Amino acid sequence: MSAFGGYSGQAYSPSGDKGRFVLPPTFRKAVKESSGGNRILCLAAHDRFDCLIGFGLSRTDKLNQQLEREEERAIRLSLADFDRDVRAQQLFGFEQLPFDDSGRFIMPEHLRDLGKVGDGLYFQGAGDFFFVWNPAELARMDPAWKGAQAACAKLIAAATKGAA
Repeated sequence: MSAFGGYSGQAYSPSGDKGRFVLPPTFRKAVKESSGGNRILCLAAHDRFDCLIGFGLSRTDKLNQQLEREEERAIRLSLADFDRDVRAQQLFGFEQLPFDDSGRFIMPEHLRDLGKVGDGLYFQGAGDFFFVWNPAELARMDPAWKGAQAACAKLIAAATKGAA
């Protein structure tokens, strides 16, 4: 098993039957490495954007460290509005979803709603995690996302052409 090197690249996956989606091969391999060889995908709503984030189980250590840093900062700066319990449920409220050898997984309805999921998913690597976008929601983002928007449009066009 090689060491987990983070998430990079882009991919598009149309929705399948029975509410199934497919984790693309590049991301599937990285998630499996990050999950200690297990086929477990962690999915959560992004805290600022109308999309989801995905990652493997190894990210939980980093989330624990992040929670500790945020609490220490709040104490140091006397931030009365920091609530460790609220922040913990935000960081650790992800779903652990099994996927098969082909990458198929079933997305829970509440995540579909939170991510405004439609007929397909665009995957964008972001290092420690990856974004999972409804292409229509990504298209509404500002110009800072133009690279992802262009890649998404190109991948959808290729998938549509291949399906014709």
